[in-house]
Amino acid sequence: MLLLENAAIRSMSDAICEKYQADIFEGSILIKDGKILEVSPNIELPQSADCMKINMNHYLVMPGLIEAHCHMGITEEKKGQEGDDCNETVHPVTPMLRAIDAINTMDAAFADAVRAGITSANIGPGSANVVGGQFAVVKTSGRRIDDLILKFPSAMKIAFGENPKMNYAGMNTSPVTRMAIAGLLREELAGARDYLEKRDQGSADVNLHYEAWRPVFAKEIPLKAHVHRVDDIFTAIRIAREFDLNMTLDHCSEGHLIAEEILESGYPAVVGPDLTTRNKIEVQNVAFKTAGILANAGVTVSITTDHPVSLIQSLPICVGLSVKHGLALEDGFKALTINAAKICGVADRIGSIEPGKDADLAVYDGNPMEIFTHTMMTIIDGEIVFRNELFPEI
Repeated sequence: MLLLENAAIRSMSDAICEKYQADIFEGSILIKDGKILEVSPNIELPQSADCMKINMNHYLVMPGLIEAHCHMGITEEKKGQEGDDCNETVHPVTPMLRAIDAINTMDAAFADAVRAGITSANIGPGSANVVGGQFAVVKTSGRRIDDLILKFPSAMKIAFGENPKMNYAGMNTSPVTRMAIAGLLREELAGARDYLEKRDQGSADVNLHYEAWRPVFAKEIPLKAHVHRVDDIFTAIRIAREFDLNMTLDHCSEGHLIAEEILESGYPAVVGPDLTTRNKIEVQNVAFKTAGILANAGVTVSITTDHPVSLIQSLPICVGLSVKHGLALEDGFKALTINAAKICGVADRIGSIEPGKDADLAVYDGNPMEIFTHTMMTIIDGEIVFRNELFPEI
């Protein structure tokens, strides 16, 4: 067992906050077999208990941070084309691609994530194709990807706008217009729905291309829609409604212009990356204010670095800049933790500090959204995977 004592706990749990009447309280966290066993202002253990105790010196202890949309380990740093497996740019519809077959956990970004207190990430294909393939939520420390999987598949990537248009321009094939993107997606979804109905009736052979859609139509995972412009956001909503599917609106760069309509749709937003250049026409309205306007309207919001578009370790700073531009501080903490967990479909495991959840924790000497704050310790599944040299000797 592991007991963290004298911690300033920000649990991100409604039940824990209600129980102790505080968002942050001085207390202890007891961990056993990789899970949180108890959270309390004071935990007394029998002297005979086999337990390692760590004095947290009143540092902030919060749930490990969660990156809700990135490409680390698929688009590797330092390796150029040899390490880039993000986009299969020879066919616009590739639902059968699986992120776990391309994630290299030796990518330097994994270590950077751990040092920033980021304990989980939703990783998947890029946006060159209309349908890119399946995402996976994974822990950020370890060597074998199979051992790090928290949820797979976690989403099906689809993309609207410039990226698929530009990728297939000059290749004498669709799509080269937004109409073709929508048409190809509708055709694919109709084909998948027809196949699944026939397969369930025993009148179709196994087709791995269409089988990949099964968890989407069962509403076990959402469409993960790459959308920047207002018109692309509305097209994504229109198609998801036509087929009665769950969806997340990723990037959502012009979402602040249609916040009420996004709220009415019921779909959450993964906003960003805002810490980058406006290098495409469709991102001309990128702004750090977007997350705050959406959250203030009532939309469930998380924030993404879209690593490597901006670096994974900048995630808490990106959220801090959104707070600076109107996102409520508490919504900033939610965007980093429980909101991201809900959006990724893993809130039963991570995103808050409460009994029964994975012991994934981040320890800071201040607010992680502030530039001078240090990550003092990162814990994943109850194991200390990073300890800052500034942390007192254990």
